[in-house]
Amino acid sequence: MGYNRPKVGVGVIVIQDDKVLLGKRKNAHGEGSWAFPGGHLEMNETLEECSKRETTEEAGIEIKNIKPLTFTNDIFKEENKHYITCFVTADYDSGEVSVMEPDKCEEWGWFEWNNLPQPLFLTIQNLLKQNVNPVRISELVS
Repeated sequence: MGYNRPKVGVGVIVIQDDKVLLGKRKNAHGEGSWAFPGGHLEMNETLEECSKRETTEEAGIEIKNIKPLTFTNDIFKEENKHYITCFVTADYDSGEVSVMEPDKCEEWGWFEWNNLPQPLFLTIQNLLKQNVNPVRISELVS
């Protein structure tokens, strides 16, 4: 049978008024934890395309100014899953945030980077270990 290899995930750090968008996961690994919009990178898809698609599918909003930030190596031991998560930053563009996939997400909220809700999804825990502040980086770049 085939090789078991890591999957590629994309985490979209949507920024608006110095806050980031997080959703509370359900019916998937990391249930009950808070995570950025995002998902699996599809075959032949760019990070930018994946970021736009997943953010619209999950939160019902449009984003702009998508920029690569960093990546994490995420091993979910209990679920026997392994992801390389590519994080991008993006600015909120338009639309109203709403729960588009109620079977996968309980709620969305905007949070200050230094006051994130708990518990956080493993990918974000690993991101925080890198001491990256995407809100500050976004301000410096724009």
